[in-house]
Amino acid sequence: MSNPFKNALAARQAQVGLWLSMADSYSAEACATAGFDWLLIDGEHAPNNVLSILPQLQSVAAYRSHPVVRAVNGDTALIKQLLDIGAQTLLVPMVDTAEQAAALVSATRYPPEGIRGVGAAVARASRWGGRRDYLDEANDEVCLLVQAETRTALQNLEAICAVDGVDGVFIGPADLAASMGHRGKAGHPEVLAAIDDAIRTIVASGKAAGTLTSDATLARRYLDLGATFVAVGLDITLLVQASRKLAADFGRGAGVAAAPQAGPY
Repeated sequence: MSNPFKNALAARQAQVGLWLSMADSYSAEACATAGFDWLLIDGEHAPNNVLSILPQLQSVAAYRSHPVVRAVNGDTALIKQLLDIGAQTLLVPMVDTAEQAAALVSATRYPPEGIRGVGAAVARASRWGGRRDYLDEANDEVCLLVQAETRTALQNLEAICAVDGVDGVFIGPADLAASMGHRGKAGHPEVLAAIDDAIRTIVASGKAAGTLTSDATLARRYLDLGATFVAVGLDITLLVQASRKLAADFGRGAGVAAAPQAGPY
């Protein structure tokens, strides 16, 4: 069983995605019916853990949207658990150096190529032993995406891209903006220029470039620059914006600030 998302990135086929931050399998399945190429199940900023990510993986499995799981960090034991419950594609935040990236590659691979613990017989990933080829194929099926979202990461971007086993690099606009002295202003010209340059560098390296923006014009620009996995919205933001607008249309505005265009990602 191959990884269709990984194959699409390798073929430079644009993949348009949606961020899932509601930490709920019911809403995840509802979003899966929309037909996005990928859905990001967020374990960093959403209130998720291994036990809540599992039913979301199960709920979207019947649909064409490929689930990408973002870990809260690059902890080796956590990566092992996420892979065992069936995540094929992982997004790991705050990767600043090639050494960090190489450690993550090792954490996602079985020995001798890596250090992932072997427990496939009791794991959903192998269909509880039903996939007899799982141990032989798992290393090739893993798709590892790392987040470059600081000045340091951008300085080391070429080295990070050069790490064998890293399939793609995701630019995190909000954290990058904060790192550049523009906290809360991901649309600052200096930040936007840095994102453009980063996408060009990643694409030139032969790796897949990705990012998140709810600005449709920016999303199309990033795709035109060669980014292959771009998330174009967030479930919770869509819900909040629509519900607040509906309330306001009937004179029932809550008097709170408008939902941000992009969250802390």
